[in-house]
Amino acid sequence: MNRRGTPEADLQRAVVQALRTVLPRTAIIHHCANEVSEPGPRGAKRQAILVGMGVHAGFADLMVICDSRVLFLELKAPKGRLRPAQEAFRDAVLAQGFGWALVRSLDDALGALTEHGFTTRMAACAGRSAP
Repeated sequence: MNRRGTPEADLQRAVVQALRTVLPRTAIIHHCANEVSEPGPRGAKRQAILVGMGVHAGFADLMVICDSRVLFLELKAPKGRLRPAQEAFRDAVLAQGFGWALVRSLDDALGALTEHGFTTRMAACAGRSAP
């Protein structure tokens, strides 16, 4: 279901559904809602509360944990750009040896799994010989 004006949210729902399908059932796929979209003083106050509780500016949209691997996925619309805080988060994650990928499509997300060494249920099934 595509909603008008929410291309990144639509992409994220599709990616989460695909990851739940292809990754082992033990995989953890997590979205950290780290931004308040409410404008004005009330939104600013809520955002300050969240920062005090550990919200990290620029944190990736999705974190995938599976078989001792961690991959952060930043989802963007086709013309979307990384904010400076997102670039800083990417650089910090990569410097610590974790995976990070910019995702603009479902194919990007699935490709990132392969690129970062994740085993999928599809790959495991493809490796089996027919009885």
